[in-house]
Amino acid sequence: MSAPNGVMMQYFHWYNDADGSLWNELAENAEALAEAGFTSLWLPPAYKGAAGGYDTGYGVYDMYDLGEFDQKGSVRTKYGTKNEYLNAIKKAKSAGMEVYADVVLNHKMGGDGEEEFKATPFAPQNRKEAIGDEVTIKSWTHFTFPGRQGKYSEFEWHWWHFNAVDYNSYEEGDFKAVYLFEGKSFDDQVDLEKGGFDYLMGCDLDVGHPEVREDLIRWGEWYVNITGIDGFRFDAVKHVQAGFFPDWLNDVRRVSGKRLFAVGEYWSYEIEALHHFIEVTGGDVALFDAPLHLNFSIASNAGNDYDMRTIFDNSLVQDQPTLAVTLVDNHDSQPLQSLESVVEPWFKPLAYALILLRREGYPCIFYADYYGAHYKDQGTDGCEYEIWLDSHQWLIDKFLTARRQYAYGDQYDYFDHANTIGWTRLGTEEFPGGMAVVISNGDDGKKWMEVGQANQTYIDLTEHISESITTNEDGWAHFRCNAGSVSVWVPEEQNS
Repeated sequence: MSAPNGVMMQYFHWYNDADGSLWNELAENAEALAEAGFTSLWLPPAYKGAAGGYDTGYGVYDMYDLGEFDQKGSVRTKYGTKNEYLNAIKKAKSAGMEVYADVVLNHKMGGDGEEEFKATPFAPQNRKEAIGDEVTIKSWTHFTFPGRQGKYSEFEWHWWHFNAVDYNSYEEGDFKAVYLFEGKSFDDQVDLEKGGFDYLMGCDLDVGHPEVREDLIRWGEWYVNITGIDGFRFDAVKHVQAGFFPDWLNDVRRVSGKRLFAVGEYWSYEIEALHHFIEVTGGDVALFDAPLHLNFSIASNAGNDYDMRTIFDNSLVQDQPTLAVTLVDNHDSQPLQSLESVVEPWFKPLAYALILLRREGYPCIFYADYYGAHYKDQGTDGCEYEIWLDSHQWLIDKFLTARRQYAYGDQYDYFDHANTIGWTRLGTEEFPGGMAVVISNGDDGKKWMEVGQANQTYIDLTEHISESITTNEDGWAHFRCNAGSVSVWVPEEQNS
């Protein structure tokens, strides 16, 4: 975590305009974000993807091209040029925030040439079921990066640097298979879905190959030194040999001389799968709390039928809070995306209070929840939909203020009612005053809670309730919230 009570922002969503403006936008917003209370930013993949200036970055083509070379139809990436990227990082760090780079070490796409080799077809839905004999296939596995012409690295990728693809030029018709290369095996230490979820897309990196490992470490050293970033967000970690990540991370730490933060995207709602990854990686890589996001989605759709006392059940933040990056939404779970799981707008303020105002977890705020978003895309049914995501910036900023000034000291929980829950933070000598939070997914709610401040008047920072509340001589009071809402009670004289 970048600072006490640190807060991360995911500074992008899937549908940011592909006009190359994001890096310049960040440079302009950096000071305001730091003043609001953000301490770190997770930025999207900054290197050239197979779709050039339209690629979100996850269709990795050339990791050494940060918007510098004319490749895949553009010089810039979706988000801007290399110089604009480096300037945005500089502005963010000058404002006092850390910057985390999104790194995709699972696959490459958009090869420059086809190669022939032998491979065995496996069932896409069962990676343990061969559906044919070994055959000669032809696929786009040769990466020469002609636009870069060897600058930064002369390494070329060939079929033997990968272990599987899902495309064969010789295959006609609708035959679908994952082709496992001759002499290769699917990685273990991956998610068990589909019999072993090593293969995801494109040309799957063989992270056990010494040339691959050497090039990725060399790239990591180059990347840290040229950008000055402070950590990584690892994409799709459930599809990569888990032990590779701490090995790679520690090698890059060693050669760069920096203690780099790392969080992985292991998008599974099976909490035991997350625990297993943490065990294999020795707790060196934090994880996004996907099960908590699922709880938020379910709760938001169930209304007052959801038992709020169970909101943290089976979540990573409940079991391993120091390794949990908590979130409400992200670019994969937003509407019309691959992992769509909607958290309804009415519940998002409640969810953000639950991750921002409690002691446990490292909260991450989603760009589209902060600024809002508007876009169109096709759904899985083939129909086009227009999506509007509300901006919750005003209320999130209030929560950030409360987190920065009052979310300290002992935490007392009052999770004793199915629809109305609350907690208090008692404060410290450095951050006195205490705070009380009340949430209801049903009717107007109130909680008899202790904040440790006798005869102290509190006001609702959210302004949902205008009347103040005064504690008794023992520091207790009935703190209130409106129906389907949240109220954050803080000392009056410090906010008058």
